[in-house]
Amino acid sequence: MKRVLLIIAGGIAAFKALELIRLLRKSGHGVTCVLTDHGGQFVTPLSLQALSENKVYRELFSLTDESEMGHIQLSRSADLVVVAPATANILAKMAAGLADDLASTVLLATDKPVLVAPAMNVRMWLHPATQANMKSLAARGVQVIGPDEGAMACNEFGPGRMSEPPAILTAIEALLAPPARPLDGRHVIVTSGPTHEPIDPVRYIANRSSGRQGHAIAAALAALGARVTLISGPVSVPDPSGVSVHRVESAREMLDACQAALPADAAVFAAAVADWRVANASDGKIKKQPGAAAPALALIPNPDILATIAAAGPNRPRLVVGFAAETDDLLANAQGKLVRKNADFIVANDVSPETGIMGGAENAVHLISAAGVETWPRLAKEAVAARLAARIAEALT
Repeated sequence: MKRVLLIIAGGIAAFKALELIRLLRKSGHGVTCVLTDHGGQFVTPLSLQALSENKVYRELFSLTDESEMGHIQLSRSADLVVVAPATANILAKMAAGLADDLASTVLLATDKPVLVAPAMNVRMWLHPATQANMKSLAARGVQVIGPDEGAMACNEFGPGRMSEPPAILTAIEALLAPPARPLDGRHVIVTSGPTHEPIDPVRYIANRSSGRQGHAIAAALAALGARVTLISGPVSVPDPSGVSVHRVESAREMLDACQAALPADAAVFAAAVADWRVANASDGKIKKQPGAAAPALALIPNPDILATIAAAGPNRPRLVVGFAAETDDLLANAQGKLVRKNADFIVANDVSPETGIMGGAENAVHLISAAGVETWPRLAKEAVAARLAARIAEALT
């Protein structure tokens, strides 16, 4: 059973909230109501309680309500928050972030999706202030249904009528439906973080990678239904939920783990793998000797994980995505890597120190494929991950 928190603001359309509650209950949803002072001028708490079969909440500073549930828990205990009717006043409060009563406080405190059903006089709806408020709310992800056009209680005609309860129910059920999972049944390998190549038991060669981007990609793919195998070098970021994590240290261990995880539908190589390792790594700590020269470290190439997995063969994933972290000639180097490594996509980013990308919270990438170059704006790494996961899903379906 899905739970809806229904906020009823003050307008003549409040009477439609009674029918909406009845339809929600008939559809098997739980309903809890928050009634504003103005809303209480049009419908009674007793009617709402009788139809919802739940307590109706009205007061922000009610000692009883705060001790039993509290406005924070109330704001987060439902699967969806619906404001119907949503008056010009409550929409303005939402846009401005005001919290001077229970309804507006709940709306400011909620971490759940919000749907509003506007209802007001046509002039109020068309006023630039209301339209600006609606644009602001839409930019924050608030969903809107209506308003409809028609005759109003004030004897004017135009947009401003609250949508009818069956239409609101349809919008609610669309928001409550399980999200699309286009990667259900697909297996994706993701590498993340740096590798550590030992010099001796206490020293190593590494890259400056936090693993934040790779881990975000693993989480985004899992959210689309994929079975994700995350092969991670040493990182301090937490493991994403719903993902099988295999921890490694060196590039050779990472390659072995990738090969063991095959077959896969896709592989995303976001790890910053060290290109070289020490040929003569010491089994014991190399001691600094007074007057002695620094030890000579002979470096040899590490295996090329991306090229190895992307090579043609029966175990090659259908889609192979590599990363190109560059400080110079970003697009030219990335396009060359796409061909040289036999990859399908290359995610290219500029990791020059002044960008703050390596180890930071944001990324600015170009997605390169045989079709050309897509330049994405600078985004949070989680947003980059979501975009990339969507493109992977598109390519696999």
